[in-house]
Amino acid sequence: MSFKFIDLFAGIGGMRLPFEEMGGKCVFTSDWDKDAQNIYEANFGEKPHGDITKINENDIPDHDILLAGFPCQPFSIIGSRKGFEDTRGTLFFDIEGILKAKRPKAFLLENVKQLRGHDQGRTLNIILNHLAALGYHVHWKVLNALDFGLPHKRERIFIVGFKTNYEFKFPLGTITRPPLSTILEKKVDRSYFASKEIQKRMDTEHKSQHNPGIWHINKGGNISSHPYSCALRAGASYNYLLVNGKRRLTPRECLRLLGFPDSYKIVLNYMQMRKVTGNGVCVPVVRALAKEMIPCLKGEKPIKATSDPLLSEQLSIFLSKIDRKDHELALSGR
Repeated sequence: MSFKFIDLFAGIGGMRLPFEEMGGKCVFTSDWDKDAQNIYEANFGEKPHGDITKINENDIPDHDILLAGFPCQPFSIIGSRKGFEDTRGTLFFDIEGILKAKRPKAFLLENVKQLRGHDQGRTLNIILNHLAALGYHVHWKVLNALDFGLPHKRERIFIVGFKTNYEFKFPLGTITRPPLSTILEKKVDRSYFASKEIQKRMDTEHKSQHNPGIWHINKGGNISSHPYSCALRAGASYNYLLVNGKRRLTPRECLRLLGFPDSYKIVLNYMQMRKVTGNGVCVPVVRALAKEMIPCLKGEKPIKATSDPLLSEQLSIFLSKIDRKDHELALSGR
């Protein structure tokens, strides 16, 4: 099956790769981050458009599937959890505008798992209700990259929607996880090693049962170690994750932890790579989702009985009376 998709908040292309593998053609990309734009262009031959808020939704090409890993910082533990009070949090409404204007057959959205409980669940409910009001049948679930063949604990919420009410099921994620050694490089430059003081502290304060293992220093300064990596973070300290308590992950190792092939080109410096991979999406998780979504669009999945159209219409009328600023004020409790 040939289909067209768009890649919003595209990052380094973690959502694009699996949908291209499934026969899709990307007809539009967008990301405002210059470093992400540069590495995306080096690997896919096209530079993403910039700020999505400055792009007219009617100028975006028609497409079958919308992909969007919209900004997670407003909802994350590491961030201040301002949600829709943060201007990045309101970018969901730009996605909504594109869905309303272009009416694709399906969409896949990704965010941090903390979105599930943000503002006691009201933020997620707003998002789900808005998507349902557009006529989409919506499914969501938190998936962990550890369950999809990566030695990387990265939990993310995925929201899937279809215009037709298919018997969609989220992948179970039972792929055997390879050992950490499969992603580690054999030879690593000395510049990646932590200072002697940091290494001494590691040896003094923590004894690991894992070799190889990745030692994790949390915000409180507590040290733990695992036979896998904790989630890569864009703004983490230099010593947030240390292989065997001694050295930092290399850019190639970070890409491997996200499931990118070794053919993926590295054209950024170390700090830039830490940032873009920290914001990245795990390719095998998206691949598993794509393998469940595309058969639906091919007509290979059963169709459920349609939901009550009156309820959807009433919800749509109600939401149409509330502008974006009203949503922000309501969610902030002011």
